[in-house]
Amino acid sequence: MLNEQTLTKMHELKLFGMAKGFTERIGQAKQTELSHSEFMGLLIDDEKAHRENTKMTRLLSRAKLRQQACIEDLDYAHSRGLSKQVIIELSRSQWLSSGQNILITGQTGLGKSFIACALGNQACRAGYSTLYVRVPRLFEQLHIARADGSHFNLLTRLSKIEVLILDDFGLSALTDIERKDFLEIAEDRYGNGSTIIASQYPTKEWHQLIGEPTIADAICDRIMHNAHKLELKGTESIRKIKGKDIKK
Repeated sequence: MLNEQTLTKMHELKLFGMAKGFTERIGQAKQTELSHSEFMGLLIDDEKAHRENTKMTRLLSRAKLRQQACIEDLDYAHSRGLSKQVIIELSRSQWLSSGQNILITGQTGLGKSFIACALGNQACRAGYSTLYVRVPRLFEQLHIARADGSHFNLLTRLSKIEVLILDDFGLSALTDIERKDFLEIAEDRYGNGSTIIASQYPTKEWHQLIGEPTIADAICDRIMHNAHKLELKGTESIRKIKGKDIKK
């Protein structure tokens, strides 16, 4: 009866991790003669693990990652210039705590989106709020927001995301309004969060893609000077290679 009352109180206090492990820990205490402090320590560990897992699940859901990718699944067998050592360094998450950016470039089919999503997954696992969005869709959302009066609020929400993933940058040249929006995003995020940008075009061509030299200078300065650059090489699409393997 006392244990049932304790479990009820744990649920009332929203100590769901403790409640889930309570019965198991009692059995463990009887078998191994745990001290009171050891018993409480294990229950606290259960609660901590539960909260961390709940937070990670919530962050992954809100991230809206395009692909279910993780760093452990990255393929280094294909010749595309992806350095395993660089990915290992990025997996340690120092770039996140330092607010650094990651720029991923290479021709279509080389796995840029997958790598970006894998890094986004890693960020969620490290406890950072993350959001994936394709650049054309982002500009569309900003256009709609400007029309309905929520433009400032959307920019504010984007500035508060700790890791913003911008995929498919440069599919078309930026309009004047898009340039200004991109500058606002880059300015708001500078020093306040990390941005991952994936593009088919090498970074040396981004200035031209953005257009208007003054704004292009301002944007490139904010996103490039503290960025890790993953420049993927090769011309054969990984999708085509895997398709050939399946047919064999």
